[in-house]
Amino acid sequence: MDMSEQKYLRRGALAMAAAHAMAAASPAVADATRRLIRARTRDEQYTYDRATVDSTGAFLVGQLERLDQTLNEPLVEYTWSRDVFIRTDVSPADEVASFTNSAFGMSGGINPNGLNWISNEGNAIAGPSVDIGKTPQPMRLWGSEVKYTVPELVKSQKLGMPIDSQKVEAMNMKRNMDIDQIVYFGDPQLGFNGLVNSTSAVGSVSNVANGAAGTPQWATKTPPEILKDVNELLTTTWQNAGWATMPNRLLLPPEQYGYLASTMVNTAANYSILTYLLENNICTKSGTKLEILPLKWLIGAGTGGTQGQLGTVDRMVAYNDDKKYVQYPMTDLQRTPLEYRSLFQITTYWSRLGQIEWRYGVTAGYRDGI
Repeated sequence: MDMSEQKYLRRGALAMAAAHAMAAASPAVADATRRLIRARTRDEQYTYDRATVDSTGAFLVGQLERLDQTLNEPLVEYTWSRDVFIRTDVSPADEVASFTNSAFGMSGGINPNGLNWISNEGNAIAGPSVDIGKTPQPMRLWGSEVKYTVPELVKSQKLGMPIDSQKVEAMNMKRNMDIDQIVYFGDPQLGFNGLVNSTSAVGSVSNVANGAAGTPQWATKTPPEILKDVNELLTTTWQNAGWATMPNRLLLPPEQYGYLASTMVNTAANYSILTYLLENNICTKSGTKLEILPLKWLIGAGTGGTQGQLGTVDRMVAYNDDKKYVQYPMTDLQRTPLEYRSLFQITTYWSRLGQIEWRYGVTAGYRDGI
């Protein structure tokens, strides 16, 4: 045999040996094939497992499912910008916001407690004295870091639910919630108060009087008894302000506000107790328009109550919201340049938040137990 025939025989022997080996291994191969788990689909649909990152909003949507792309954010309510004016002259560089109160004094003429009459030849003429006191309050830094990875951003953009804007919205919501607490209630941990629990108005804090039913709660009182409670608070606050200014705003817990708005004055009347109070209170009768508004922070805010807990001692607040009497200092939201760190994109939002400035705390009054 020549060389070509010998090569052909060797190739044939090798092919036969390989065939025998495959025949011997075929039962094991077949068994392993039966135990294989299908890893890919052939119907042009995506598959998802528990490792899918849900923070980007990626989830399985069926063929017959219509997904509404509207982003339904958490249900949160804040009203701080409604009830107080913002002091805008502060800057991010300020660590303290302060204001002054001046006290004036001047004796009379011949009678120190009388009028300032003088004689033609008098050389001892009384003059005014001024005492200026400053009230400084800290401007604290508030901040939040917003970060996300590039893969999260790409996936969320493909889904039409951009995670970057959602996280900014979440940060803004938390900021407004924090300001809401600071404006109305302060921060007990840092030891300062807000609009509805200020010690500046402590001189006019008291409980409302019992009605004909022997209880102070408005649900047991007649409309004239409720009007008497409201007018007593408005008049006392006006008196504490030296009869100089009247309250123009009355804040009530939501439950009491709802009761006034939904309860008729009597069976023959076609208007609610709320309308009755708005038309017959002492401020409206004197030419000062009174607004009556609901506020959740007054739930349980009375002395002996638990703030935010229904069924405890609630509070109503009367005050004048003119920026001459009360303001809140804060700066606009700032942010640092976008920082790229590995797969992360990071930016920090920050601002300075102050404390409620009661320029004239005597213009506010509280009543508990309604």
